[in-house]
Amino acid sequence: MRNLFPAIIAALTTALLLTACSGDGPSLGAITSSLPQSEQTSPDKVGFNPFSSEPETASGGREVIANPTLAEVMLTGELAEMSFGRTDAPVTLIKYASLTCPYCRKFMLDTYPTFKREYIDTGKVRFIIREFPIGKASGTATVALRCASPDKYLQLYEKFLTQQASWVSQEVRIDAIGAIAAQVGITGDQLNACLKNQAMVQQLNWVKERGRKLGVIGTPNFFLNGRLIKSVIGMNEIRGLVDPILAGKTAAVQ
Repeated sequence: MRNLFPAIIAALTTALLLTACSGDGPSLGAITSSLPQSEQTSPDKVGFNPFSSEPETASGGREVIANPTLAEVMLTGELAEMSFGRTDAPVTLIKYASLTCPYCRKFMLDTYPTFKREYIDTGKVRFIIREFPIGKASGTATVALRCASPDKYLQLYEKFLTQQASWVSQEVRIDAIGAIAAQVGITGDQLNACLKNQAMVQQLNWVKERGRKLGVIGTPNFFLNGRLIKSVIGMNEIRGLVDPILAGKTAAVQ
């Protein structure tokens, strides 16, 4: 029986991570934040609380823009876009991501290095990451992610994804999240200050609520020049979508 324990634990971990990607299924369940009650964030009446464990859905009376224009997709709030590559690149790929999602992790490990080398570094594609945290663990880690300086954002983003097994759990583990943040120089005091930063939380509310308004319901979801792609994509899909645009054979959303 003891030989079965590792397999059972692995299966449970996989199931937990998969729920953090789907917008229509449960998120991380009834998670209770380890923050003191006075420091927990209540949902904004007109926004979305990144610490919430409510299921993600574009239904339920929320306004969803049908066929948004490129200008509507590119609208930003007060938080700076986490953008990589030439701002005037002919193609823009936006990724909506939750830090607890294994498909986001897979994209970062298996696809991003080649995508960066072939498309971002060559000036063909501008890549933007937008936060879409699902569940309180992801929400807490997302605030920690925004606690990093812009030049350390992508580094910390990758660390949270590649080290998911060390911090993702049914309970919000501030210590484990802090250990990841410390790898890019964020101190415990800095992290605590960010978690109490209501302005930052509300700005993250806006980013996610805007994504929901654009039709994003899970992670990863992508926008390619204004076109919503609700699926996991790899290099074959990226080449098949981007190369025709670069060749002038596919028109962008206006």
